[in-house]
Amino acid sequence: VTGTYNWLVDEVKELGEALTLNDKKALEDEFADVIAWLCSLANITDVNLEEAALNKYDNKCPKCGKSPCHCPFR
Repeated sequence: VTGTYNWLVDEVKELGEALTLNDKKALEDEFADVIAWLCSLANITDVNLEEAALNKYDNKCPKCGKSPCHCPFR
């Protein structure tokens, strides 16, 4: 688990770098990498990512309960 988590963290850092460069190809690659490692981490920890997201968000903001979100900008 630790190794997979570390890969995910590295990919999120690379996504941040791609965001600062505003490079569409790099952004596409890094978003794909983040999703892949996130799914891998969910899989090895026996978490159904789809169910977890639906349970938490269910087409509304988990904080204010509205869709679209009406939370003040943070």
